[in-house]
Amino acid sequence: MLGVWRNRPIIMTSIIVLSLVSFDTRYAAWSRGNVRTAPKTVHSKCDRSKFKLILDVGHTAEAPGARSARNLREFDFNLRLAKHIEDKLKAEGFAQTSLLVTEGPKRPSLFKRAKTINDSKADLALSIHHDSVPDSFLEEWEFEGTKSHFSDRFSGYSLFVSQDNPKFWASLRFARLLGNRMKEQGLQYARQYALPVMGRYRRKLLDKKVGVYRYDQLIVLSRTRVPAVLFEAGSIINRDEELAMASTERQDMIGAAVVDAVKEFCPSR
Repeated sequence: MLGVWRNRPIIMTSIIVLSLVSFDTRYAAWSRGNVRTAPKTVHSKCDRSKFKLILDVGHTAEAPGARSARNLREFDFNLRLAKHIEDKLKAEGFAQTSLLVTEGPKRPSLFKRAKTINDSKADLALSIHHDSVPDSFLEEWEFEGTKSHFSDRFSGYSLFVSQDNPKFWASLRFARLLGNRMKEQGLQYARQYALPVMGRYRRKLLDKKVGVYRYDQLIVLSRTRVPAVLFEAGSIINRDEELAMASTERQDMIGAAVVDAVKEFCPSR
C-alpha cells in the first residue's frame, strides 16, 4: 500500500479491462460521533453465473507501487495473484469475474478504475495489492550485486474498507468473510497498522480477529458505489514473505480463501 499472459480478449478504454474472468445484524459505528446500525442480511440463492466480480490489479505498469526486497515491482505481484484468483473463481462457476488493469500515472489511474467499477455495476470489487512499510523502517542489503532495501519486522495480509463507500456494510461483511477464510488457511494478518509507530499510516482496526482496517480515503474504496475491499495479500518487503508470495502454494491458499469468501457472500447479493 505504501506505496505468461494467456491469450484472452482485451477491452480498451482509458483503462484496460480483461474480461475473461452472518455478519452480525448490529455493529456499532466508530468516529464522527454517530452510531449506525448494520442492515439485516437478506439471504437468497446464489447464481454464480450472474455474480459480477471485478478483480482490480493494484497500481499500473507506469506507477508500479512498492519495490520488493529483491527489487521486483508490486504491480507484477498484483497481476500474477489476480490472474490466479480469477482462474479459480471461473473454475467454480463465477463466469463474470473480470480482471481490471489500469494504465497511466498513479493518481489519475485511481479515478479511472473507480469509474470503471461503477460503470460495470459489479456485485463486488476486490483490489489486489502487496504490502510494504514506511521508508523509516527500511534496512539496506545487497541482492545479486544490487543495493536493495528490506524490512523483516512485519508480515501478513490486511484488509481495508471505507466508511465513505455507500455499500460500507456489505464491504465490511465481505472483508470479514475473507479474513476468516485466510485465518482458516493458517495465515496471519498484519497487526502493525493499529500501532502508534505507524504514524500517518496508522488505521483503526475494525476486526481484531481477522485483520480488517478502516481506511476512508482510499479512492478505489470511497469513490466506488459497489461493495469494495482492498486486500494486501502479504508483505513483499519482508524477505521471507516475498518468497512465499511468489510461490504457487501461497497463491493457491489465497485463491482458495477468496473463492470460499465469494461463495458465502454471493447469496446476500
